[in-house]
Order: sequence, then structure tokens, then C-alpha cells
Amino acid sequence: MREDNANPAAANRRMSGAEYRASLRDYRPRVYVDGRLIESVADETSLQPGINALAVSYDFALDPAKAPLMTALQSASGWTVNRMLHINEAAGDLLNKLEAVRLLCQETGCAQRYLAHDALNALHQLSARLDAAHGSNEQRARCAAYLAHVQRNDLALGIAMTDAKGERARRPHAQTNADSYVHIVERRRDGIVISGTKAIVTGAPYMHELLVMPSRNMQAEDADFAVCCALPVDAPGVTLIARPAGRPGERLEHGAAPFSRRYGQSTAVVVFDQVFVPWERVFLAGEWQHSAALTYAYATHHRHSCIGARAGFGDLLIGAGALMCEANGLDPASKASLREPMVELIKITEGFFACGVAASVYAAPDEHSGSFMPEPVFANIGKLLLATQIYDMHRLAHEVSGGLIVALPGPDEDHNPATAATLAEVLRANPEVPYARRIEVARFIEDLTASYQGGWYSVISLHGGGSPAALKQEIWRNYPLGNKVELVERLLERGVVHDPARPITRNRQPGRCCAAGCSQTGQAIMLPLAKRSDST
Repeated sequence: MREDNANPAAANRRMSGAEYRASLRDYRPRVYVDGRLIESVADETSLQPGINALAVSYDFALDPAKAPLMTALQSASGWTVNRMLHINEAAGDLLNKLEAVRLLCQETGCAQRYLAHDALNALHQLSARLDAAHGSNEQRARCAAYLAHVQRNDLALGIAMTDAKGERARRPHAQTNADSYVHIVERRRDGIVISGTKAIVTGAPYMHELLVMPSRNMQAEDADFAVCCALPVDAPGVTLIARPAGRPGERLEHGAAPFSRRYGQSTAVVVFDQVFVPWERVFLAGEWQHSAALTYAYATHHRHSCIGARAGFGDLLIGAGALMCEANGLDPASKASLREPMVELIKITEGFFACGVAASVYAAPDEHSGSFMPEPVFANIGKLLLATQIYDMHRLAHEVSGGLIVALPGPDEDHNPATAATLAEVLRANPEVPYARRIEVARFIEDLTASYQGGWYSVISLHGGGSPAALKQEIWRNYPLGNKVELVERLLERGVVHDPARPITRNRQPGRCCAAGCSQTGQAIMLPLAKRSDST
């Protein structure tokens, strides 16, 4: 059943991974992959690694050991919902979300579904802001109804935010081709009609719905481009031009990809051609003054989530690097040339994750909605660190692993009677580690760091959630430089009185909640890293 809206008060469902896969058959999106029109997303080989990754977010929420972290009680409805669909009611919710994303990405490399959490929280804040400006409760009610729909049906949402943008030096209204940004082309009594292009929509082909959001702050002339709305992925007029997820079924230069044949991520360019959206699914329609607040809220939530995602990826590199040291017959504890890069890899991963923890601990409630926002300076610093250090993470994994990860013969030689026995003898290092296990880890590291997929992880880490320039801008804009300046002036006994018009001291430290006030509701659950058996 595609959805159950018959009784809004009905209890929500929580799907398993298998049920999620089956639910995709209820949708018929127009999807092209590598020039082919896809008949059935659920059956398409090139999209299976992405579907597999989404399915994990469903199965983990039903796992009794993981459910305390992977689900949350939404107090407004009384429903227990997937953590990726929860509105943060306390700082502890943000820390739990960070841990949940890390757990998912330890398994999948990139969980993808956390973008829905980030967008829904930003939308919740927008609705309260709009009602405060208009003196009404209309937008809150509309957002609450949509949130209930998503939570009740346990939906996966694709976030259509990044526009094609066209000529970068021109604002949306001044573009030669207006469709380089999604915009409203018609306002009707029953809804709006939109057209335009979103350039990067994560996981779009195997989502249930798309949530369209503006990608920048708009000005009065850009009012038609200030649009936020939700629609099914198969709405008439929507075309998805996607890339494969991972590397399934390919015959690669070094054999089948041990990780990315199982898990990956598709992204799509989404073209909206005269797409109708009913008013109950429209959350912003020309109110350009609020576009910046929506974009900022989403970006802050998303950058915080990215920290957890790349920490999970870092865990994969740390574990694989240690296994490779062991397989090579070397112990980092007694060999400084290996210990130092391993510690550096750990430092990088846990360093940016610590920024995510700090952004959670110092989270504060949004002034209009009351839901909690990550502290923006720590969230942006953490994202900036991972964006620029992802290349160092790859380098360090290469350093501790040795050149075998790209020099190893392909898997066909493992079964070649003329060469297999020789390779098994000469390419074995630690006598305690069989040849097959050594090369398996080598190929795993190659897949994550020195392949098409490895390059892709680097680029999405650098640009996903905002470029380094955008992150630096937010850090400077939010950092309490004024407090630091006045600290030094006080120590110099200058007796300078604070001047709010003085540019260098304009940014000041916001108030921070006490530990009890932030932590009583939604207390964080700090879980150890997941333990996996060889059979999983």
C-alpha cells in the first residue's frame, strides 16, 4: 500500500528493509541511468547498492539492540519514529542522531537517509518562523500534517536543494535560462506549478518523495524562486537523470568491488517540467525574506550530520588499515612508522567527530519552533575538517597498507591453475594470515580509496553540504570574535565600553544552556561501536 492517510490519528508503521524494497514498486518514477529508461527501480541492478544502503536504515531501527539509538519518541504524536525522521526536542537528540548516522555509515559508507532528518528539522523551523511573521498557525499545521504523513508511512525523502545555478555571477531572476533554478511558473487556486532543475539529489531514484528547497538566500526580484514544496518522486512532469549507485555488476580492472558492489549512492539531476503541487504540500511560495533562514537551518543540520557520516567512513579506514598492518606481518605498537600514521588517521576521524559532539552538547532551541539546532561554529568546523582532510585519510590508509592495494593482480588469478599457487605463496606475508584474507583487505582499501568510488567519496566529502568557502563564511559569521577582542582589551586595562556598531566586536558569544536544561529530555545514548560477526 502506497500510503495510509485514511486515519490521521492511526499509529505509524515502521518498515523493514524488505518492506522498503517492496514499497518502491508502488512508484513509477521516470528515471534514466546511463541513457537507459529504467522500467523498475526496485529491480534495477545499477541502483541496488543504493537501495541496500537505504534498507539498512530500516532494518537497524527494528533491531532490538540498535533501536534505542535508531528510533525516537516524537512527543507531539506519541509515535516512535525512525531517528532519520525525528524532530529534535533536546540536545541529546542531536547527539543520538550523530551516533546513529555514524553507525549507519560504518555499515554502508554513506547512509543517505539522514538528509531527510536535516530537511524536516529545517522545515519545522521555517513553519514556525512564517507563522510568527504572519501571526497565524497555518504553516505550523501544514508542516505538522506533512511530517505526520512522512512519519506514519516511514518514508524515504530525496532532498532537492542544489539548483543547476546557470551563470554563477547572476542571481536567479537574471539567468538567461530561468530553468537553471526551480521556480514557480503559475499560482492556481488549488496549488502551484513549478519548473526548473535541481542538479544533485542524493538517492533520488529510490526515494518515495522529493522535498524541494531553495538553494540560496533570495531577494525580492527572486521571489518566484523562493519555493519549498513536497511531491511524490513519480509526480507527472518529473524526470530523474541518474548515475549508478556504487559499482554493481561491473567487470572492473581489478575484479569485483568488495564494498561498492554492495553499498553505494546514486545521485540525480532532477528536471521539473510544469509540475503541479497542491497547496497542502507547499511550504514556501514567494516569501523570499525567509529563504535564507531555511537554507541556513538545513545547511547547519546537514553539516552536523555529515560529521557522523564521515566518522563512520573513517572507522572503515581505521579498521582496514589495522588489518592490513597485521596481514603484512607488522605491529604498529612496536613500529613507529606505522603507529604514527594510524594515530594520525584516528586523530583526524575523532577530531572532527568531537566537533559534532560539541555542536550537539552546545545545541540551543530555535527561537520560533523550540526544536534544537546544532551549535553552528562547531558544526561548520567539523564539516570543514572532514572536507579538507578526507584526502589525508586516504593517504594515511595507503601509507599503512603499502602499494599492494593497487598492484595486486585481479581476482581471476585466484582461480588460475597456472598462477594461483605461486601467488598464494609469494604474496603471503604474515604466516598467521592466509593469502586470501590479506588480498581481500587490500582490495577493500582499494575500493574505498583508490578507485572510481574512492574518488567519489572524496568529492562528496569536499562539496557535500557546502564548499569549504561556505563553511568558512559561516564560521566567521557566527564565531564570537567580539568576546575575544574584549577579553584582551580588559587584560590591557583599556576600559573600552562595548560598542555594538564596532565591526570587529559585533559577533558575541550567545547564551549557552546549562547541562540539566539541555539534557533531561532526550538524553543522549552513547553506544559502543557495532560488533559484527564474520557471517554478517
